[in-house]
Amino acid sequence: MTRLTHPTLTSAMSLDSTSLNSNTAPSETATELPNSETDPTLQVRFKSQGGKLLLMLPPEPANGPAAIPWGEVWEQLKHRLSAGERFWQPQTVVYLLTRDRLVDARQLQEIADALALADLQLKRVYTRRRQTAVAAATAGYSVEQHTPVAHLNQPSPRSGTPLDEPLYLQSTIRSGVEIRHAGTVVILGDVNPGGQIVAEGDIVIWGRLKGLAHAGSKGNVDCRIMALHMQPTQLRIADKVARPPETPPAEYLPEVAYIGGSGIRIAPAQDFARWLAKH
Repeated sequence: MTRLTHPTLTSAMSLDSTSLNSNTAPSETATELPNSETDPTLQVRFKSQGGKLLLMLPPEPANGPAAIPWGEVWEQLKHRLSAGERFWQPQTVVYLLTRDRLVDARQLQEIADALALADLQLKRVYTRRRQTAVAAATAGYSVEQHTPVAHLNQPSPRSGTPLDEPLYLQSTIRSGVEIRHAGTVVILGDVNPGGQIVAEGDIVIWGRLKGLAHAGSKGNVDCRIMALHMQPTQLRIADKVARPPETPPAEYLPEVAYIGGSGIRIAPAQDFARWLAKH
């Protein structure tokens, strides 16, 4: 990975065609499995979609009917896991859809423990609530804070559509954990090798970036990736891809990656700030 030391910023990082392993967000059209109820607003449900096992919690809307209390949700989950013939294979991965429901760290742990007793493994959390996304990421689960489930399969927003508010996480992103957000992502901590951050906006790592970072994931070429210690396994901005060189630099400084010319470039933060002020 070529580091730039002059504010003219003329050197480009090498491009690479390796694709990002992304997960398609689940939808309400999944095939419902046995022992599920038909009213999605009242019941905990298991569904199957594309080989995935989805656990869908009843929503907690800000307006309208009163939300189902957590105690009842918990009892429904235990009933679903114990009732009837089990339809999953051992160690099946579960994708949790919390929708509008606020789920804290304790409740997430209770869900994970209950699933483990049933030989299921909680892997990823889809949520519309920022607090739930933070709790899940802190607990070490892959997270996607997304738009309403009913719209997940619709086309991507047009260019210029406002991004979601930034997602702030004070946590180390461990190997195997992926964070996805329709806005800017700010990590107060490290991103370890094997960790992934995918954002439609910018990515700011107040720590060491050693995993994969993909900014402007919907095609925004003006997005940037910033880190105090830039040592990624791969960088992506919009459709551009770059990998680091085999020989690391002698010293790591705060740096900024951005698209310039025909590819991704990287520069010390102070030089980039000077360059930006002139353009």
